[in-house]
Amino acid sequence: MKREAALENLADAIIAICRSGLPPDALRASVLSRLRRAVPFDAAFWTTVDPATLLFTGPHQEEIPPGTIPYFVQNEFIDDDVNKWTALAKDRAGVRTMAEATGGTMEASARYRDIFHGLGLGDELRAVLRVGDACWGFICLHRAVGADFSSQEARYVRRLAPHLAEAIRAGLLASLVEPSQPGLAAPDPVTDAPGLVLMAPDGSFISTTAAGERWLDELGHVRPERDRLPMEFLALAATLQRPDTAESALPRLRIRTRTGRWAALHASRLTTQGTPAIAVIIEEPSPAELAPVLMMAYGLSRQEQVITTFVCRGLSTREISGRLYITINTVQDHLKSIFGKTGVRSRRELVAAILREQYLPRARAGQRIGPSGFFTD
Repeated sequence: MKREAALENLADAIIAICRSGLPPDALRASVLSRLRRAVPFDAAFWTTVDPATLLFTGPHQEEIPPGTIPYFVQNEFIDDDVNKWTALAKDRAGVRTMAEATGGTMEASARYRDIFHGLGLGDELRAVLRVGDACWGFICLHRAVGADFSSQEARYVRRLAPHLAEAIRAGLLASLVEPSQPGLAAPDPVTDAPGLVLMAPDGSFISTTAAGERWLDELGHVRPERDRLPMEFLALAATLQRPDTAESALPRLRIRTRTGRWAALHASRLTTQGTPAIAVIIEEPSPAELAPVLMMAYGLSRQEQVITTFVCRGLSTREISGRLYITINTVQDHLKSIFGKTGVRSRRELVAAILREQYLPRARAGQRIGPSGFFTD
């Protein structure tokens, strides 16, 4: 009984951290130190990811040699293996152990044979940090050989995953707000980036990003009325006051803008400079389907960019056809065009080209992550 109470207290503490508006690195450090007490582990991998392609944008390893990052990128996006992120991101649970994925025969995994066995590590517990269909990060916990993760531990991590995803996204957006100048929008060159509006618990306006300013204009909320935010914002704030909100999906709604577009709004609690606040994120309803700027380098059309992101995420031709409501033949025609423009002959070569020419240089340079989840230019 004491153990269950302690686990509940740790979960509450981690959820509170998720609402504190920490940037990704500080969030990771605070969460892992507490998560280790609830779900003991001997090594860990944590990364933010680009929601469009699932490419790692901030990998961090504990008790795993840092030089293995290129191997993990190759293993995840190019080679065949079990319990891959691209497959787990399509799984409803979004959490799975290596023991479960291999039926207890972990030697079936190439990365286990190549890396983890030599480090004395056995089972892994992987979780996608997801908001709706968009993944903002991955966590992988590792244990020494002979100490597998339990189903209860997997459920515990699954419970925390959406809060961690919201925290990563809110932290990226909150970093754009200039706290010393409330009400002023920070520079933001991304035309369709998600916007962030900070409001007090009573519904009054605090600050916003440049993208948030544009979204407020799109919603028809003129500047003289800015201190009185729209009713939808007040409704989200009220929903957060419900005692069961911490255990349910965070408040989210879809509304039409004055130009006829759809906008998705969702909210979470934050603490900024020690003061409680509510962060409302405004974005396109399906941000994970928007291709990042990196694919423009190949001269791909918008539809080709979307299809390329799905290829990176491991979707089959049939799955892409279903997502885009186009025929399989049309998908194949787009793939031929994509292969021609990028100079490759297969899906695997396409992903390798993106990794080699667009992703790896940015990752190695430690380029800053923007509000979209990908590197800024």
